[in-house]
Amino acid sequence: MADFYFDEVIKVVKTDSQVVYDKVSRINAKSEENDFFVELDVHSELYPMLPNEKHRMLISNSLIISGSGESKSLADKFEYVMHGLLYKMADAKSEGDADVKVEVYISFGGLQLMLRGDPLKMHKFKVDQKLFLLLRKN
Repeated sequence: MADFYFDEVIKVVKTDSQVVYDKVSRINAKSEENDFFVELDVHSELYPMLPNEKHRMLISNSLIISGSGESKSLADKFEYVMHGLLYKMADAKSEGDADVKVEVYISFGGLQLMLRGDPLKMHKFKVDQKLFLLLRKN
């Protein structure tokens, strides 16, 4: 059964298509509710993300939704899905911010995610976890 590690609406702040790979954009975004910062590489031809757009972003340990006797996939409810490995966690302090944050780094076959947020909201994440990232326009 799927356990959600992150489930927020994010707003794209900026995109940068000058990253390492062709057809890949690096997205900078902020969550609407819980003050998370997201830096994410996406295949921009398959899933374009533009500034000021809102997307629901979910990070889960599984795609299987259990319920009423039949298994359904979370992937059916989203437009873009990646599977990757959490390879690093670190404490971080932002300029002008007195609070210490936690940064989580996940690699999706070369595409990267960096998620920064409050340590109390990042307690489920552990190094070497395999996780799914799912996105859809909100």
